Amino acid sequence: MSDMSRVTDFYEGLASWYDPLATAPVVRGWRAMAAEELSLSAGDTVVEMGCGTGANLPYLRERVGSEGRVVGIDLTPGMLDRARTRIERAGWANVSVCRGDAARPPVTEADAVLGSFVVGLFDDPATTVDRWLDVLRPDGRIAILEAGRSERTVAAPLNLAFRLFLRFSSPGGWQRGRSPARELDRKITTAQEVIAARTVERRYRTAALGLVSVTSGRLE
Repeated sequence: MSDMSRVTDFYEGLASWYDPLATAPVVRGWRAMAAEELSLSAGDTVVEMGCGTGANLPYLRERVGSEGRVVGIDLTPGMLDRARTRIERAGWANVSVCRGDAARPPVTEADAVLGSFVVGLFDDPATTVDRWLDVLRPDGRIAILEAGRSERTVAAPLNLAFRLFLRFSSPGGWQRGRSPARELDRKITTAQEVIAARTVERRYRTAALGLVSVTSGRLE
């Protein structure tokens, strides 16, 4: 990840109030959409790269059932503490989280991989997504849920609000001469290109007037 300690420290400071934003009603709809794109079945193993407070875990657990397995990976201890609390309250015996770098995932095999709002944190998203795909079993699916600037004219006010949001919500967002929105768009495109090159049955879905997207595919 980009300057790992800086990123971890930044999100450690957000951990106490991040979850209400991550589980807001409209955001829950986006997360459900991403989980749906993985086409999970009962008994599957799914890994979430950069799981944060575990906001996606309910949607993944619902689809793999009690026979499957859900694993979340994140670098930030405070985020993981909240994810573990979520797991304990739900009583899920087959859901777990661990501390690790999603850019070098500490897993070797899975039926599906999900990354949500995390691609922008990587120095080299192409290599990272390649590694995610290497984890997949044959016919495994990958999905990335991301927010970036929309190309739709009607979304211009949302783009402005999104740029301001990134200034506050990304590490180093106020550095002079830096455009977090432009850099994020570049990284999302890079990640999508890797998925396009290595998968079949690719799908691309959008929400929030094109501000939010899910890119998915199946490994041949």
